[in-house]
Amino acid sequence: MFCGNCFRDNALVAQLRNLGHRSTMLPMYLPLTLDENDQSTGEPIFFSGINVYLAQKSAMFRNAPKWLRRIFESQKLLNFAGQFAAKTSPREVGELLISMLRGEDGNQARELDELVTWLKTQEKPDVVCLSNALLLGLARRLKSELGTTVVCTLQGEDSFLDALPESHRELAWKTISERAHDADLFIAPSNYFADLMGRRLKIPPEKIKVVHNGIELDGYTETRNAYHRKRNEIAVGYFARMCKEKGLETLVEAFILLKRNGRAGNLKLRIGGSCGPADEPFVKSLRQRLAAANCLGEVEFFPNLDRDEKIDFLKSLTVFSVPALYGEAFGLYLIEAMAAGVPVVQPRTAAFPELIESTGGGILCEAGNVESLANEIERLLLQPQKSRALGESGRKSVFEKFTAERMAQSFLQACSGLVNRKS
Repeated sequence: MFCGNCFRDNALVAQLRNLGHRSTMLPMYLPLTLDENDQSTGEPIFFSGINVYLAQKSAMFRNAPKWLRRIFESQKLLNFAGQFAAKTSPREVGELLISMLRGEDGNQARELDELVTWLKTQEKPDVVCLSNALLLGLARRLKSELGTTVVCTLQGEDSFLDALPESHRELAWKTISERAHDADLFIAPSNYFADLMGRRLKIPPEKIKVVHNGIELDGYTETRNAYHRKRNEIAVGYFARMCKEKGLETLVEAFILLKRNGRAGNLKLRIGGSCGPADEPFVKSLRQRLAAANCLGEVEFFPNLDRDEKIDFLKSLTVFSVPALYGEAFGLYLIEAMAAGVPVVQPRTAAFPELIESTGGGILCEAGNVESLANEIERLLLQPQKSRALGESGRKSVFEKFTAERMAQSFLQACSGLVNRKS
């Protein structure tokens, strides 16, 4: 599946290299699925997803010979397993998560040994950056063995942890809070998420820095195309994983309401984004709902687009919305839409108000409210001058504040003080 956090990490490493820094990106569990050049090409995959799972389930496998473990680390087998990754539910992996958070004391200690052994053969890093807080179990061993600074980026872990079954949720939060002491610095993508995770993990404010996510702007420099104008169409668009949690069902219901009102003219709905086997039943139910409302012919689905196709898709839109139902830590899709010059309508919750205030690229609606979402979308559709002004403001702000280069520079600035003090 496509993962916004992986996109962000990949863009960060690419820009660090462009700025002259030696940076290595090591994939964990499965090979990465990206829409830009993979910065981890040629590097080994650590904590092979199959081995991690088998080590959790079988004490015998934890002592398995190396040749057997190597079989389950093959790229071909991991790619096959990756087809089912999106089916993984937090309800099913509570014990595995807690074991990973225990690091050297967990069932995956052998995987950690292999990572540390490999890192010792490389040039000593000034900083090891853990991609998210669910990997904090690695920090203690990495610091003691490598004598390096450990930084952890925060990327929306709370929704996963809160979705754990009650039998594991409290222990997972407690363990991750304890392990947070092992990191030297946390980097959050928004002020909203820095405050939230600071409270929940009891992290002192001075140990959290905010570095906004950024994107590569190649392909966005051209102005929006006139696809919908040529067809005398206006189009509401969505681009994220095609799942209930991202609010796709809410947007579909808002679209049906807009079509019934009939004030928005020849309105279309375009739905794009990641759609894997686990998402297909949900998408099928949406098609059935649209058919029942006599709207299916006005809706197009664009699953699993590559980067160029994604940018063309975004440029074809009049208004963009991903009305997520959970507390989004950032929402990379928002700055992608804004970079294409498209105004956004988002719930008044989580990081969305912060991003819209910072960019001036959209308006807010009431969270989880179909009628409010429909009303705000309609307002922009019926006020094209205001819509264009918001689109231009958002686009200008992204080009100034939310580039991958700006993100990398801010990341370096956050880390440099730690490295200098350690030196």
